[in-house]
Amino acid sequence: MKNTLLALFLTITLFGCTGGSLEKTLTSKAFTDKDDFNEFPKYKDKILVVEDVYDKNPDSSGGFAVKLKDTALYIQDGSKPLAKKYQDARFINSQKTAVLVQIEDGAGKISPFYIITLQNGLPNAVALTLTSNGAKDKDFAKGLEEITRTTVVVNNDFVVATVRGKVYPIKRQNPAEMIQGKFILYSSDKSTLVFAVDKGLYQVNYLTGETLTLPVPPKVLNSETMVKEIQQNYSWEKNSRGTSFLKENPDDDRIVDIKEFKH
Repeated sequence: MKNTLLALFLTITLFGCTGGSLEKTLTSKAFTDKDDFNEFPKYKDKILVVEDVYDKNPDSSGGFAVKLKDTALYIQDGSKPLAKKYQDARFINSQKTAVLVQIEDGAGKISPFYIITLQNGLPNAVALTLTSNGAKDKDFAKGLEEITRTTVVVNNDFVVATVRGKVYPIKRQNPAEMIQGKFILYSSDKSTLVFAVDKGLYQVNYLTGETLTLPVPPKVLNSETMVKEIQQNYSWEKNSRGTSFLKENPDDDRIVDIKEFKH
């Protein structure tokens, strides 16, 4: 009788362990420049997994899930609805211990971004979303914009290096709102970004925090060939700190001071 009861207990226990899905809710925190998203895993199974929801369930609306082993990772950000599924998810380091996600909340490109990351083997969530009251946020929030094969811009507010797990905040033109402009160019060293804003070009070096706003005629900013015209009539020049910014090319028809040609 004891053996029968023991066998029944073990059966119930095993069934209970295998039934149902595993999940863990992560309470998000704000990004700081001290955050490290490039942890090297101590064990092979201490990495994150990105799953295509559609591949697992063709009847679903799609999206992505992020897991640690068999545990699905959800994000809770204050009083916002619990985020269980993501419209975009990509690794931002080669160790696969950090994933950049954009939640699926119906808001499209302006939906919040987070980084799900492992710290000492434990999952955490970091918000890559800043409060903004910009009048044209919906026009300029482009979600992820790939500026190089390994670098992306997140809604004009962050640069993410997708191999080294490094995140850089982009200094805003107005602290209260995301940059109200369209990203159009970057310098040859890829560290100065150029945004076409109202009445000019807002330039910001995300490594040094230096900025420069260059007035540009409306006919250029409103032109369909704006980028081509800027490339033809403006050139990159380094300042005293070695930071590159666009400057207007000299007017070839102007009266030239001979001092310009002296070394």
